[in-house]
Amino acid sequence: MTEALRWGIMGTGGIAHLQTSDLVSNGFTVTAVGSRSQASAAAFAQEFGIPNIHASYQALVEDPEVDIVYVSTPHPFHASGAKLALQAGKHVLLEKPFTVNAREAREVAELAAENELVVLEAMWTRFLPHVQRIREIIAAGALGEVRTLIADHNQLLPSDPQHRINNWALAGGALLDLGIYPVSFAHHLFGAPNEIKAVGTLSATGVDRQTAILLSFAEGQQAVLHTALDARGPNTADIIGTGGRIHIDSVWYTPTSFTLFDGSGRVVERFESPQGGGRGMHYQAWELERLVQGGQIAGEIMPPSESLEIMATLDEVRKQIGLAYEADRLTGI
Repeated sequence: MTEALRWGIMGTGGIAHLQTSDLVSNGFTVTAVGSRSQASAAAFAQEFGIPNIHASYQALVEDPEVDIVYVSTPHPFHASGAKLALQAGKHVLLEKPFTVNAREAREVAELAAENELVVLEAMWTRFLPHVQRIREIIAAGALGEVRTLIADHNQLLPSDPQHRINNWALAGGALLDLGIYPVSFAHHLFGAPNEIKAVGTLSATGVDRQTAILLSFAEGQQAVLHTALDARGPNTADIIGTGGRIHIDSVWYTPTSFTLFDGSGRVVERFESPQGGGRGMHYQAWELERLVQGGQIAGEIMPPSESLEIMATLDEVRKQIGLAYEADRLTGI
């Protein structure tokens, strides 16, 4: 019997609550939580029945009862949190975006490889049942030659200038929080783009309010993507091929349903996501544990090399729309 891997949670914000809830309800072993605030760590531990409480991230990664650290801090602290854990010999589930930019992503990926540790971007959509089934359909050739992705991630989020999503100092904006989903999906389907075109509108706080992105790829495929933080959109996605089409229902990046059509528009398959299991964030945790237990440091579904490519695409988009963060000073974005 394989000994259970033990999880530590770095950060106690909203996304940490969602991930930890799915871990606990699906039988994972969560042994520790770390926060910059003792009170916050204690409240989080009480909520989820976590035995070890740490008032610093350093103490969390030094906990001998932790094998994997889930880094759920704000964007500018992803790289430093991941490095702290990797330097302490811990595997890492790193909340998306992987980092703020490609330079930071490369540093994290290289450190993980040097230490023979797993660092997995928490792009949970890739591990959901409906996306797994879509991969099978495409691999079987049911869509013919896959040509196009059309997808959006548009939300109506708080307008408070101090809210994280609107805060330039916290690398806020639609692109890194929301737009990363369709951009990552395009990479998943087609690989890294060879041409990127983007237009965006910045908010009064200096972050991107909305951004439209057109990606083209080596074999002629295209991705038409849009993201916004102040207006809710359909949040659907369509994968179009020469022999058929898949329409993924709202909200396409969460556990949902899809319809497979053949080239004439006839319904071939209707997929409904299985019920239960919480929000569905445990699937990525299963993948990380599978890699660790199998002695692998990277898988095929979300390797660090692809996370790096995605960050490079986002860097170019931000360059074109005129959005740079403090972390970009050394990069020149």
